[in-house]
Amino acid sequence: MTPLRRSCSRASSGFFSLALLRNQRLPPAFPPVFPPASASALRSPSKSLHRHFSSSGSKLNSGAMDTQTKHQYLADSPPTIVRLEIRPHFEALKDEKLKRYSHFISRAAFQGTRITLRQVSPESEPIYDLIISLYNSCKGDWKGLAAKTNTSSENLQFFLEYAAQFLGNCGNYKGFGDSKFIPRIPSDAFEALASGSPETKKLFELACKTGGGIYETASPDLMHLGYPEKGQMTTYYPDSPTIIKEEITLIGDFLEKKQLLLENTRLRKTKEGNFELLIASAETSPAGKDRDVGDVQGWDLEGKLAGKKLTLVYGDYSEIMKKIAESIKQAGANSANEIQKKMHEEYFKSFTTGSIEAYKESQRYWIRDIGPMVESDIGFVETYRDPHGVRGEWEGSAAMVNLERTKAFSKLVENAEKMIPKLPWGKEFEKQTFLSPDFTSLEVMSFAGSGIPAGINIPNYDDIRQNLGFKNVSLGNVLSAKAPNEPVPFIREQDLSLFREHRDAAFEVQVGIHELLGHGTGKLLQETSPGKYNFDVSNPPVSPIDGKPISTWYKPGQTWSSVFGSIASSYEECRAECVAMALGCDFGILQLFGFGDGKEDINGVAGDVLYASYLQMARAGVVALEFWDPSSKKWGQAHMQARFSILRVFLEAGDDFVRLVHAKDDLSDLEIHLDRSKILSHGRPAVERYLQKLHVYKSTADFAAGKALYDESTHVDDWWGTKVRPVVLQKKVPRKVFVQANTVLEGDRVVLKEYEPTLEGMIQSYAERDV
Repeated sequence: MTPLRRSCSRASSGFFSLALLRNQRLPPAFPPVFPPASASALRSPSKSLHRHFSSSGSKLNSGAMDTQTKHQYLADSPPTIVRLEIRPHFEALKDEKLKRYSHFISRAAFQGTRITLRQVSPESEPIYDLIISLYNSCKGDWKGLAAKTNTSSENLQFFLEYAAQFLGNCGNYKGFGDSKFIPRIPSDAFEALASGSPETKKLFELACKTGGGIYETASPDLMHLGYPEKGQMTTYYPDSPTIIKEEITLIGDFLEKKQLLLENTRLRKTKEGNFELLIASAETSPAGKDRDVGDVQGWDLEGKLAGKKLTLVYGDYSEIMKKIAESIKQAGANSANEIQKKMHEEYFKSFTTGSIEAYKESQRYWIRDIGPMVESDIGFVETYRDPHGVRGEWEGSAAMVNLERTKAFSKLVENAEKMIPKLPWGKEFEKQTFLSPDFTSLEVMSFAGSGIPAGINIPNYDDIRQNLGFKNVSLGNVLSAKAPNEPVPFIREQDLSLFREHRDAAFEVQVGIHELLGHGTGKLLQETSPGKYNFDVSNPPVSPIDGKPISTWYKPGQTWSSVFGSIASSYEECRAECVAMALGCDFGILQLFGFGDGKEDINGVAGDVLYASYLQMARAGVVALEFWDPSSKKWGQAHMQARFSILRVFLEAGDDFVRLVHAKDDLSDLEIHLDRSKILSHGRPAVERYLQKLHVYKSTADFAAGKALYDESTHVDDWWGTKVRPVVLQKKVPRKVFVQANTVLEGDRVVLKEYEPTLEGMIQSYAERDV
């Protein structure tokens, strides 16, 4: 998807900011809803071990959160547990060397679990240890443990639900939404459950008093990830309650001048007011020749931070990084080719010494490794959860290529240049050459991190993307994973059968177009250096919006993200989604994916897929309101903000193309009525009009017009906020928790072990992973 872009730009406060557009991934599916909590689930937790942060996040207090506010943070009951099906694809690897390769990649990925936990919150690792210790103490006999500790079956169920969701998110903040979730089991009952052994009792006490604890904090602010100065939770700036955004920005700008990238770092402010940059590496004192900045220990800071020092501290997560590096070394020994071998040599160097330049070199080899049978990627990749958007969260994956499904994506790549002219802008607003990427469909064996996406476009480094390219992948078994009888709120009864049958196909088509032709298209009109332009400034392009020559463009040093700032991420996701909605109406593209014969037929199979796609987007726009915060009146998730705006476009397309229908005053029977016969005559043109504006404003750096457009289209008025949103929350379907397989090395042979798609199976899979 959108590459990571860095530039220095003048911020409104008068200091330079490190501006970037986060690489956005398409999430696994449109969010699915839990029933209202039982009264017992809402009982106030015991205060004997329960601790709260104050709003500043710097000290503990025992203030209580009101019941209504607390309710929105309760863990889903029941959660949706599904198994990530992989056995047929794993067994299809006939070469044991390939299986060993996938095993060691998987081990390296999951060995970073504790890094991810530490990146989420201070209490996440103690909670993880508590869950695993409870499993080990009873050897998975949860009913026996409940009987031993006089825990009711209801409270045991609440614990298991919380534990499975915690492991699925790799921490106690949601991987999609960044808000804390808390157990429904009362804390006194949780304390009793943990009293079965001295170890679990001690771990419960530790988890309760570390960071924000297991349960709710006094301040709702601390229930969300964000900047310390806003009273929110982050561990990317550990032990630094007084660090402020301006200091983070100034140090980022300083390090950019030193050409030191930040993805594998954390930043700490000392009591004396100095700063330490913590660099993830196995070695605590790597040789100067292996460091990205040479044999340097730190610097005296400048400007507003003059008089302060910045010290480089290597060895963050040292013991974990050693284990990861060793597994990577073993993976390299089982590589399928020389390119993979060199890729793993660079991974090993990066994870051992902390060099991001070595990591970038690994990604250059990764792009050149075309069509491997086992695909992988690993490292500090995505910057979503760092409030400043520059530090990456640990993740890693091992997956098998689905050759049959890859054919469809390959056909899409082959036909891309024919499809781009169908978009609602002229060649003046499009790149001269389309750089065809590798696009494969993968079946995920292992994906370690805070969540599993449905589609990925990486690497994130702009210089690599521009000169060498990137890879697109679609994660097939993530797209197709379903729980039995999963509810589908807001879809009317007469559409349910068709929707259930075709939604997977519709989403796969959407992912393909979104990644390849959404994020892969568009030209930024720029003054590339003083007096030099990438367009004819004496005869500038004419805007298709108003028929007048453009009057704005990017100035030297400006980038898309530096100009559009905080709205850039969601705005770009919206643009890519609109491309998918527009070109998804092309029956030639639908034929590439195996639907129809390429001829327009809204009532045929291809029409069924198209109808399901539009229904899915409309439904996503409704359920998006879960991610809008009424107190701050802000959106908390980029993709969902985008989808809400597209629903608004559908509703305003005219002639009752889409209606939200209800008979009850409380909107509890709200459902979407979408006129299939008007998708091509009303839906597509409306989307294209909106897309044209989004694209041209982006291409021409017209931030004022772009922001006005996007603010209006994503505005949540009183009806949406107070009438529709409560129904969305009431019918909220839990996001999926994926139970993943483990691999075990028996001699030179790798054995795959799968687990039941249950709460108990999820916990067992992590306990046996032994990380």
